[in-house]
Amino acid sequence: MIDAVGNPKSLLLLGGCSEIALAIAERYLASAPLRVVLAARPAEPREETAAALRAKGALDVQIVDFDALDFDSHPKMMAEAFSQGDVDVAVVAFALDDDAEALWQDQGKAVRVAQVNYTASVSVGVLLGEHMRAQGHGRIIAMSSVAGERVKRANFVYGSTKAGLDGFYLGLGEALNPFGVQITVVRPGMVRTQFSAHVDEAPLTVNKEDVARMAVAASAKGKEIVWAPGPFRYVMMVLRHVPRKIFRKLPV
Repeated sequence: MIDAVGNPKSLLLLGGCSEIALAIAERYLASAPLRVVLAARPAEPREETAAALRAKGALDVQIVDFDALDFDSHPKMMAEAFSQGDVDVAVVAFALDDDAEALWQDQGKAVRVAQVNYTASVSVGVLLGEHMRAQGHGRIIAMSSVAGERVKRANFVYGSTKAGLDGFYLGLGEALNPFGVQITVVRPGMVRTQFSAHVDEAPLTVNKEDVARMAVAASAKGKEIVWAPGPFRYVMMVLRHVPRKIFRKLPV
């Protein structure tokens, strides 16, 4: 359960080796020790990540196998993640990207990105809702992107997957709210991580620690949406109403 000052006692990281997920975990650990469930593929550096979390103050780190594309395994994975007790906060932070021009011209790559970023996120979201509804409380932090708010030609395959994820988790939050479960959708712009290292840095680029700070604060306050950095809220407010003929001519 979340304590009297708002600190969770347990944290589930889906995409547990994600740099942003780990930054969020470290942000929570800076306030109080807690139990962490690390859901990631066996091929990822899970043991090293678990050791780093213990060094930051995690009381225990449970590792569970999670393959985003193996949808049939998700119920078992989620049951294992909840097997040691309630999960107070779950972070959905896994995603794929690729060269934007290659994606729309390669059926296999496009489908893979869509399945990981959207279909798998829906799969685990439904299961998180089931388990948190049963325990009567919980918070979910879902990592979306400003790329999904108004999809651009420059990265429309990736952007469309984030648009779908964003809409699903906002709707799921409304559905789960009567059951004591709250969802925060995080919409960062470019974040300085290995995930974005293949593209040129964009305006308003932030560090993963900035995203973690804003995500944790927004979740604690019960906010449905948070932009990282904050000014992106106003940028997107304008861009949403720009006519398409003009929008397509804007710099990427």
